[in-house]
Amino acid sequence: MRAGQRWLSQSVNTSTDSVIKIDIWSDVACPWCYVGKRRLERALASFGGQTSIEFHSFELAPDTPVDFEGSEVDFLARHKGMPRERVEQMLAQMTAVAAEEGLAFDFDALQHTKTLKAHELLHHAKTIGRQAELKERLLKAYFEQGRHVGRIDDLAALAAEVGLEPGAARDALESGKFAADVAADIAQARTLGISGVPFYVFDGQVGVSGAQPSDVFVDVLNRVAGKEG
Repeated sequence: MRAGQRWLSQSVNTSTDSVIKIDIWSDVACPWCYVGKRRLERALASFGGQTSIEFHSFELAPDTPVDFEGSEVDFLARHKGMPRERVEQMLAQMTAVAAEEGLAFDFDALQHTKTLKAHELLHHAKTIGRQAELKERLLKAYFEQGRHVGRIDDLAALAAEVGLEPGAARDALESGKFAADVAADIAQARTLGISGVPFYVFDGQVGVSGAQPSDVFVDVLNRVAGKEG
C-alpha cells in the first residue's frame, strides 16, 4: 500500500451493494480538509463508479473560544508555539497549494473560532440530506469569505443559504440535539486511531490519511471496487 494508507482492523459502516461508502473525518477549520475535498472530487469524477460520502466530526482545537480575539497568525503562533514569521510563511504556502485546487484562501479575513456548533449543524443537515452542500458552504465561508462559523446566528444564516430552514437549524443548535453525535464521531476517530484530519475510510476497508493527490484516491477506489489500479 502507498504511504498514508492502511487496512483497518476496526469496522466502519460498510456498503451492502455496489455503492462505495466513503467516510470522511474532517474539521471546518482545517485547510487541508478543503484541499483534500477538491482532490477527492477530481478522483471521483475520473473513477466513474457509484459512491456515497458521509462527513464525520473532528475538532482540531477544541479549546478555541467561539470569539477568538486575534488573527489566524495570532492563533497559530500561540497554539503551535511557532514564530510569527514562520506562521506567515506557512499560511502563504497553504494559500498557494489551495490556489492550485481553485480555492482562494483569505487568511487575513478568516475569523478563527470553535467549530463544535458547525459540526452539530452538519449532523442536522445530514438528517435532511443536505450535509454535502452545507459542508462546502461552511468551508467556503470560513476560508474564502471571512464569515464566522462558530456563532448560532451566523450558522443559521449559512444553513439557509443551502436550503435548510433557519428556524429548525437554530433550534437544533440551541438545544444541543446533535452534540452526542459529534462526540460519537470523535470517539470513533479515536477507536480507529485517527489523530489528524482529513482522514478517509473507503468501504470500511482502507484508511487514507491526509489530502492525498487525486491519483491516490483513484487507486484506492479501484482497489476497493475490485478493479485493476
